[in-house]
Amino acid sequence: MRTTRTTTAVAMGAIALLGLTACSSDAGDEADPTASANTSTEANADPSAAAVAEPTEEDIAAVDSIEWTEGEDGVPALEFEQPLTVSTTVDRVVTEGDGETLEDGAYVNLNYIGFDGADGAVLYDTYSTGSTQAYQLTEGAIAPSLYDALIGQQVGAQILIGETYEAPDEAGEPIDVSSFTAVTVESITTPLERAEGTAVDPVDGLPVVTLDDAGKPSVEIPDGDAPTDLVAQPLIEGDGATVEEDNVLIVNYSGWLWEDGSQFDSSWERGEPSQFSLQGVIPGWTQGLAGQTVGSQVLLVVPSELGYGDEDRDGIPAGSTLVFVVDILAAL
Repeated sequence: MRTTRTTTAVAMGAIALLGLTACSSDAGDEADPTASANTSTEANADPSAAAVAEPTEEDIAAVDSIEWTEGEDGVPALEFEQPLTVSTTVDRVVTEGDGETLEDGAYVNLNYIGFDGADGAVLYDTYSTGSTQAYQLTEGAIAPSLYDALIGQQVGAQILIGETYEAPDEAGEPIDVSSFTAVTVESITTPLERAEGTAVDPVDGLPVVTLDDAGKPSVEIPDGDAPTDLVAQPLIEGDGATVEEDNVLIVNYSGWLWEDGSQFDSSWERGEPSQFSLQGVIPGWTQGLAGQTVGSQVLLVVPSELGYGDEDRDGIPAGSTLVFVVDILAAL
């Protein structure tokens, strides 16, 4: 009798193993004020934890037997004799790219579609959504198998990745599953070094922002009560792409408490930008940054109900109004 699996369980196992989870903000920094309080275990699983065995001749032959075809809608299809299995992760370059070369640390935009090796069912698909997924090509940030498959490739490359992993059946018992993923390297994004564009005149009654020579901000909080509504005031208007609510952003930012002006976090102090999805941050960031443009520097004043409400965070008392200065360096 054939064991039945749920498509969701198979898909999540495949995504976790390949490391196909979009860029997110400093996952290990619990004090990060942009981080959502509700984060799934799948999204935070360490994709680099498992060692990958060397593929056998049978594994290589299995992946070589797959035919990659292009559908009329532009969504790839993988044709193979079912069931098809591999014992470990193995990749094959189907089409060489001719664009920019992928180097360590690059922010790469991918399309991918995965198929169950047992019956050819689609497990996950970005091609059909019309929106690529963004990843930083860094060891430890994505699965070693995906890193090794992508590093040194060029934009435009089409890569086929076969893999095997354990997933629970309907009874919760672990079973071995093989899946095969078609990946296209669509583009590379190069972040700005700092906000750049047209300066905007300050608005009376808001915190006054001063920048040092490196662009790191400091603020002077005005006397009086904090605004009760969200403030999203551009200080510099960039001329890049408009930020959408589902973008992954690369930013530099600092945050202060309105109540006493103390700083509780700063990517400038850490020495490198942060990256995060606008779907995984406090509502004040999602609402305040969506609609801005890449290259902008934005002053956010976030009332507590759009921040952490009555929840205490490290260095952030319950009920606090938060003040941020954010440089939008890239939208992925």
